[in-house]
Amino acid sequence: MSKEVWFIRHGESVSNANLPTTHPAESELTEKGHREAAYIAQAFTRKPDLIVVSPYIRARQTAVPTINRFNPVPVAEWPIFEFSYLHPEKYSGTTGDQRWPDAQAYWERMDPQEKEGGAGESFAEMLVRVQAMEAALQAAPEPFMAVFSHGLFLRAFLWMCLTGLREPTNRAMERYLLFSRGITMPNGSILKVRFEPDGRLFFSPFDTAHIPESLGLVDE
Repeated sequence: MSKEVWFIRHGESVSNANLPTTHPAESELTEKGHREAAYIAQAFTRKPDLIVVSPYIRARQTAVPTINRFNPVPVAEWPIFEFSYLHPEKYSGTTGDQRWPDAQAYWERMDPQEKEGGAGESFAEMLVRVQAMEAALQAAPEPFMAVFSHGLFLRAFLWMCLTGLREPTNRAMERYLLFSRGITMPNGSILKVRFEPDGRLFFSPFDTAHIPESLGLVDE
């Protein structure tokens, strides 16, 4: 039997809005992000059999309206947090613009084993988490799941599925970077994927039709 998974990127966060942050796990939703979370909950036409959430606060906050709408509903926390490759201390009191030189330098080094500053997550470690999520989804008995996660992490899953690349080589890291920068996944968007028993996957586009603000139907 096939199963359907909705991969959902969290709503707009403080970091997305280029405001000062404290830690990659602690960037909360903005007011706009909370509105996007409410719109996501209304996008469901049936109750998920399982809701999976990242431990990062912006993803958990995004899932709350959906959890409340379908309460009681099973909820599980998986290690599907964002790929935070910079040292966590570099997020303390800084904006995305201020972190950009360090981020750019990291990608220029193109070392899949590097833990930036000794505490950032390596590209290789991130790929292990992506493959673990894929295996957990395939093993899960629930036919309809909602997964609340993050842009770079979900792009890595899509990139891996489309290219078949799984080894953390320099070339793979370079190809992932080009892919992630070329694929737009807006805050609050939904990627609907059908897993077939024979291993085939069927993808939808990144859907934002449930967010009136993305269609210019609501004044900001």
